[in-house]
Order: sequence, then structure tokens, then C-alpha cells
Amino acid sequence: MNKLKMVPLQNIDIKDSFWDRYVGLVKDVLIPYQWDILNDKLDDVETSHCIKNFKIAAGMETGEFYGAVFQDSDLAKWIEAASYSLAVHPDKELENTIDEVVDLIEAAQGEDGYINTYFTIHDKNLRFTNLREGHELYCAGHFMEAAVAYYRATGKDKLLRIMKRFADLICEEFSSTKNSKGYPGHQEVEIGLYKMYEVTGEEKYLKQAKMFLDRRGEQPNYFLEEVKKPNFKQIFDEFKNYDPSYSQSHLPVREQKTAEGHAVRAVYMYSAMADVGVEYDDKALLNACKSLWDNMVKKRMYITGSIGSSGLLERFTTDYDLPNNSNYSETCASIGLALFGRRMAQITRESKYYDVVERALYNTVLSGISMDGKSFFYVNPLEVWPDNCIPRTSKEHIKPIRQKWFGVACCPPNIARTLASLGEYIYFAEDNAIWVNLFISNKAKFTICDQEVALDMKTKFPYEGHTRIVLNSEASVRGKIYLRIPDYVKKYKILVDGTAIESLQFMGGYCVLELDMNQQTIDIYFDLTPRFVRANPLVKEDIGKVAIMKGPLVYCLEEIDNEANLPAYYIDTSSNLQEYYDNELLGGTVVVKCEGKKVTQEGWNADTLYSEQKIALEKKTLTFIPYPYWGNRKSGEMLVWVKEMQ
Repeated sequence: MNKLKMVPLQNIDIKDSFWDRYVGLVKDVLIPYQWDILNDKLDDVETSHCIKNFKIAAGMETGEFYGAVFQDSDLAKWIEAASYSLAVHPDKELENTIDEVVDLIEAAQGEDGYINTYFTIHDKNLRFTNLREGHELYCAGHFMEAAVAYYRATGKDKLLRIMKRFADLICEEFSSTKNSKGYPGHQEVEIGLYKMYEVTGEEKYLKQAKMFLDRRGEQPNYFLEEVKKPNFKQIFDEFKNYDPSYSQSHLPVREQKTAEGHAVRAVYMYSAMADVGVEYDDKALLNACKSLWDNMVKKRMYITGSIGSSGLLERFTTDYDLPNNSNYSETCASIGLALFGRRMAQITRESKYYDVVERALYNTVLSGISMDGKSFFYVNPLEVWPDNCIPRTSKEHIKPIRQKWFGVACCPPNIARTLASLGEYIYFAEDNAIWVNLFISNKAKFTICDQEVALDMKTKFPYEGHTRIVLNSEASVRGKIYLRIPDYVKKYKILVDGTAIESLQFMGGYCVLELDMNQQTIDIYFDLTPRFVRANPLVKEDIGKVAIMKGPLVYCLEEIDNEANLPAYYIDTSSNLQEYYDNELLGGTVVVKCEGKKVTQEGWNADTLYSEQKIALEKKTLTFIPYPYWGNRKSGEMLVWVKEMQ
């Protein structure tokens, strides 16, 4: 079974009116800002100690380990983000900085290849004795991804060689003759091992990834047995009464049909299942991926493409349980969902996966970062009332303003590596075809039928529905181009060199054009009129409510544009949605307005909590902005789902 190829980042140059404000942050803001934090150079943010931990582990400094057991992973993701940036924007100074970090990692590496500052500093004898909580394999996976990214960006293989030593140690430690039952408590190393296999051709890395997946869910449960061993040391108090579904270890992976447990762990594992499944042509594994995807996106996903509805243990709950003002919806979970969806689209050639990838990227991933790139949301609710975001309550995880950093800082560097690698999401390719997944202005290069083909895409998507693609090749090249038709687009037309194509061919949700790729122009026109969206009535939280979307963008009310007490608004869905582009608002954005009413305080006073009095309504105009932009002005209420006038 073959999967479609991603296009190297070096071959894609993004210049897009919607995405530039975020992609441009990576090189100029995110990478230097996060580097300063990792080095504890900023006084007004959470201490990281990440670089210092490595210096202590390397014997360059003295001191105690500081931070979470998975603190090392922040550095790994920073390296990965910086590597993706280098692939597009060569920068000798940044490259030198990474080289110095690689030297530091090598100095902190054990003689046998082991890398983990928590256990190296704390107690080397406890290595691999608490797989449930220790995160050694999780951190290893992120460093493997970083090593591959840096190698692909620069051709330098020192970090790759360092991680080969660690990967070799992992294969030895978890072989069928040594620890034949163990697997990671937090999945990620499976992805890293697969990428190491792709680059090095070492099949043992692929086999080890498969072994970790195959062992998961075997009985007796490894994590329940692990705690009985004399050298087991508890790290997290909340795991005392451990539920194996939290780590998706309750069943063998091929038997899992519903998305359970910690959302980030889940989607990282599903991504690895897709990688391994396609390599081994493992239909049972791929069928499980399809079932798990369907359960997530059809019954357990928010309209914004976020997942993980419980603030307790950051986990999935049950079908249709999607509360708006207390959900967790971790930014990392949506990034993982996009990674999983991209893989499934590569394998199946079905556009439905990208409908969700696009939704997650445009909404939750972007809401996770401020427009200045220096503050972040870990949690992404769909309704916020700042006054009740109180510590030690059910909403203590909800933050009404983005935070400069976190004690557990997985999301900021994860956002950085996602934005830096955005180009990898736009296209797929095969020998004679180009697949267009996202509509983002860029210039790209492909090799089609052994000839170089240049593609120039220009668009103002998602604010305008016209996209123009110009193909050029010095030689005559006959090939196919697959254009994704999003699920929300009901009206569209496609022109080639100015002539409308009347009889369109489709495959898996993609419109298929076969044409000569020298000096061809394709014009795509999508109707992106704003629309009302309703939830399945089984989503009890959203009964009688509507949301507004334009293309993939979800819209929301903010208090600053309306009035306080946003849940008091009703929307008149019989009125027309009016849209206009505001150059001054939030750096330029399309605003949507509509008519409705609001419950007033008429007849009520502050001392009357309950009354038989009827409510009074007054006409109002409601103003909506894109959900990812909320919280970029001043703190206030926010609301996505609005009551519908009957």
C-alpha cells in the first residue's frame, strides 16, 4: 500500500494574507522568544530551566533538576520548529545556536546512548522503571522528530547520530528478550521511531514502533503490574487509582473503536497506528484508525476541531458530551488531530480527513497563540465568563487571557513547530499528480513525470472564495491535479484557462483534472457565504443554539463588540448575515453581523434572584469575529453557540 508523499518544506514559499501574520511570527518572534524562556532569560514568565537541566546532566553545572518529568520535550520541539524554519529561511546564526544545543545534548547523553535529564540528575537506577509516568520514551520521540527535521533542513547528521544511539538503546531495552511487555505511558516515541526509519532505512526502528503498538492493551495490563515492582516510584499523585483507558491501554489497539482517555496521547498513538499500518499493509490497524477517527469527529469533536472535553485528566468522556464553558480542548490535542488526519488523507486519498485538519488548523490551533506570538492558550473553551474562572473550581483550567508560558509548556513549542511546518499540509504529490489540500497563497515546486513543475497559488481564502493556480513547466508534462472540494462548499465552479469545466470528475472528494502542466491556469470559485450551523440534538449543550461559520472559520461573540452577559442574546436566523472586511480590526478581518434580541434587566434588581416575572427583550445587532482571534484585545466574555429565536 502506497501513501501520498508530502512536499519538502524547501519547495514551498508561503506568502498569504491570512496566514502571514502567524507564519511570520515563527522566525522573528516565536523561536527567539521561546529560546529566551528555555534559557530563563525572561523574568515575567514561568521558569523553564530546560537548558540548565541539560547542563547539569552534562556535568557543566551543579544543581537540582527543575520542572516536570517531561521538561526535556520543550527543547526537542523548539529544535524541530527551528529546523522547519531553517528549511524555508536559512539563518546561519540560528543554525549555529542549534549546533551548540546539539553539542550540549551529546554531552548529557549517557555512555549507552540514554538521554533524559530528569532521571540522569535524579536517579539513574530508576530508568525505565516507571513507563506509565516517566515520559522517557515520550521525550525520546520528540528528540527523534527534531533530529529528523534538522537533518532534512540542513543535511547535518550529528543530532541524528545521537538519536540513533538512543533509538538503538530503546530497541535493546524493549526487545523480545529483555523487556518484552513494556510500552510508553505517553505515546510519541512510535512517531519518532517511524521517522527515524524513514530517514535511516533501519527497519528495526519500524519494528520497535510496531511492537510498542502491539503490546498495548495486552493482559495483564503492564501499567497495573508495573506498580507492584519493588523499584517503582510514583511521580503523579493523580495516578494512584489508574484507569488503563487513560493511556489507551485498556484494549489491544486493533480492538479499540471509541476515542478514550487522554486526548493528546490518543491522537499521537492513532498517528503512529496509521504510519505503521500502511508500512505493514495491516488492514486491522488501519480499520481501527478509521473507526477511531469516525468516533472522534462524528461524536466527540467540537465545531472548532478541538477534542478532549474533560478538564479532569484532559480526556475524552462519552459521545455527544461537549460542554462549552468547561471543556479542555488542549491545543496540543488539535495539533495531534491534524497530524492524524493528514496521515489518513495520505493513505486513503479521501478529502474528508482534510475537512477536519483544516477546521483544527484555522480555529483551535490559531486560538492557541496571540497575534504577537508571546502568549498562549493551553485550553480552548467555546464560552468564557472571566469572573467564574476561579482557582480550585471546575473552571480553574479556563483562562480568559492567554498566558506568557506554562509550568507544563507543551503547547507553545507545539504551536511553533506546527506553524513552521504549515507548508507540509498544503499539498501531497505522486509521480504524475499534485494534490491540493489547503488554499493558501504560495509558490511551490514539484517533480512530475521526471520534470520540474512550478505552481503559483494566489487566494484570499477564507475571506474570499476565488483561488487561482498557475502551473508552469519548461517541458511538456501531462499530469493530474486533485483539488479538494471542502464539505462546506455547496456551490463552486472550476475554470481551466478561462473555460469552465462542465463535466467534473471526482475521487474521494477531490476534483480530478488531467491537463498539460506547462502554462495552465486554474481558477476555482467557492461560495464562502457565512452560514448558520446547528449541532446534533444529542449534543445537549447546544440544543436550541446556532453557531456561525464562514468557510472553515468558526465565529464568536466578544463582549468588547457587543455587551456584557452574552448568553442573554438570541439570534434571528431568519435575518441575513451581513459581512464586511474591517481593515482596522485585529489586523484586518471579515466581521459578520446579524439581527437578534437580548434579554434585558427591566424589572429586575440585584437582590431578586428568582421571580415569576416574564423576560423582556430588546432588538440588538450582534457582531461576530473569527474565533481564533478572540482575546487579542482586552479580557471579556466570549461565546460561540448563541440561542436561536423560535
